[in-house]
Amino acid sequence: MERFRHLVIAIVSQFVLGPTPEASAADRYGIAGPVAAEILRIVDGDTILVNARPWPQQTVEVLIRIRGIDAPEIRARCAAIRMAAREAKAHLAQLLPASGTVFLTNVSGDKYFGRVVADVFLEDGSNPAQEMIAAGLALPYDGGRKPAAACHAGG
Repeated sequence: MERFRHLVIAIVSQFVLGPTPEASAADRYGIAGPVAAEILRIVDGDTILVNARPWPQQTVEVLIRIRGIDAPEIRARCAAIRMAAREAKAHLAQLLPASGTVFLTNVSGDKYFGRVVADVFLEDGSNPAQEMIAAGLALPYDGGRKPAAACHAGG
């Protein structure tokens, strides 16, 4: 029953919130979802590797860039940014169920090959992107140009 509740929330949110800037009507290959996906690995604070089930008896292993957030980069030159990135990754790992199921909605292509962008929801309807922003571990991101990251603390 809880899973059904989440699916209803995800579908209703698509009608209420409408499309996001990254998933415009021009993206004719987008998928509204929800698409169930098993978490395989947390890549960083805004990217996960999943085994998605877009239709019965089919799975696709794909990197998901979580829509709406930008977390610090693990490969940054600055030590302070790398440390913040590890903290963001660890927090996202706490938010997402280990090898659990998430639901993807508003799925669209990303600017990098082999990765897609999607809204990610847990079975209880919670949105890890919002929780990462609230925790101060990610910034809101609309898909546009990112400001240059400043290095602090002697990194």
